[in-house]
Amino acid sequence: MGRAEGDGEDEGDDGAADPGSPGDDCDPGDAGDPGDPIELPITDVIDLHSFRPAEVADVVREYLDAAYAKGLRDLRIVHGRGIGVQRRTVRVLLERDPRVVSFGDAAPEAGGWGATWVRLR
Repeated sequence: MGRAEGDGEDEGDDGAADPGSPGDDCDPGDAGDPGDPIELPITDVIDLHSFRPAEVADVVREYLDAAYAKGLRDLRIVHGRGIGVQRRTVRVLLERDPRVVSFGDAAPEAGGWGATWVRLR
């Protein structure tokens, strides 16, 4: 028996991908996988908007480690204004980090209370 026309399957389809179809050269180990870590350039500013709330504490810890290792001492962490959850998370981490000399709200032109400046030893 033949297939009905328009059933979404091509004649002779054996389930194998076409050699020219998108995704042929995708390797599950490529950096494009959602679970893979993303390398970010370490500068004196990090914007936390692109991270999930559950990731923020780890991201900030790793950022402080990398910035310190790179010799950066004056930083800005952009956490957003919102209702203050990210701001609190960031500041609790900063209070507990012995490398942190001081921190506070960024200047209005640098994000105001939506960002925190940090000075490291």
